[in-house]
Amino acid sequence: MNNLNFDSEKELKLILNEKSFKKIFIVCGKKSFKNSGAKKLINKLIKSQEVFIFQKIKPYPDFMELEKIIKLINKFKPDLIIAIGGGSAIDYAKIANVIQYSKDLGNQIINSTFKIQKSNRKLIAIPTTAGSGAEVTSNAVIYVKKEKYSVEHSLIKPDIHLLLPKLIVSGSKSLKSSSGFDAIAQSLESLISKKSNAKSVEFAKKSLKICLNNYLKFLNNPNEINSSNMLYGANLAGRAINISKTTVPHAVSYPFTSNYGISHGHAVSLTFEKFFKFNYFNKHKSSANFDLQKRFDIIFDLTKSKNINSFCDYIIRLKRKAKLENNFNKLGININKEINKITSNVNTQRLKNNPIELNKKDLNNIILEKLLF
Repeated sequence: MNNLNFDSEKELKLILNEKSFKKIFIVCGKKSFKNSGAKKLINKLIKSQEVFIFQKIKPYPDFMELEKIIKLINKFKPDLIIAIGGGSAIDYAKIANVIQYSKDLGNQIINSTFKIQKSNRKLIAIPTTAGSGAEVTSNAVIYVKKEKYSVEHSLIKPDIHLLLPKLIVSGSKSLKSSSGFDAIAQSLESLISKKSNAKSVEFAKKSLKICLNNYLKFLNNPNEINSSNMLYGANLAGRAINISKTTVPHAVSYPFTSNYGISHGHAVSLTFEKFFKFNYFNKHKSSANFDLQKRFDIIFDLTKSKNINSFCDYIIRLKRKAKLENNFNKLGININKEINKITSNVNTQRLKNNPIELNKKDLNNIILEKLLF
């Protein structure tokens, strides 16, 4: 596989030099904006424009913080919005760019009665993590009262996305580990999602070839080459799930994030191989319009696994090498006591994408490893 070598800084400079952009609103992470080098880059490229910077505080996209962003955008009236950060910062900007504020907005999001309005301004997304692929997806996540909801519409997708590898090199190892696993999980889930098609399969396969070859290198010895590769691999994973959507491991991950503060990719990893094993051993019950065994054959080939048990061992070893803690007790979670709290808050929308139908009892048994295969 050829190493990728690209950088969109010149393109960003050209965009910021456009005379039509006089007022720029930036959504970013409080720490990542400086630590990634994004602040220095923006200060260098922006000359005469009026700029407002909103630095998010919440670790995941929270409705109360979203309200602040929408109100500030309405007051500032920017020509251009730049989302520069991880998935949360980008999701905030994607929603705020197309949804108008109202006193009932929280309920509208809960009930999916919100109105999407096309914006005259442009939205640029610049990821500072290699993981979410949010820069190329037409949906965004928002938590209302600690419950996760999705806002989906074609107009939510950013107008422009730029990949700048140097912005992801300096991230913490734990951030790289979590976000990188998220990209890998997205592609693997995409391959078995009921909504997948030939195009999403190609995106997922290409993403996995790149990410699996660069993930641990990127964690242990980040450089220009593996940073570029991981950023592009995550981007391809985003393209894959924009078509197929994710499945059960992602659906189950959100309560771990909202209730216990576990970062998104890490939360996805906690149950990942358990659900893949369930899907494999119940493949005869698949309601997908494709041969699920053939999709698993693709997965086994890409991970150099002989069978489902070999694949699960591969994932467990990968998590161990990436230092993604897999023990609930060590994470401060009494899983036997908390299981109903976790599964009652699972995103059922993502359960429908899973090739095998699941109910709450199945979720409990799989997470608690009460099912024998």
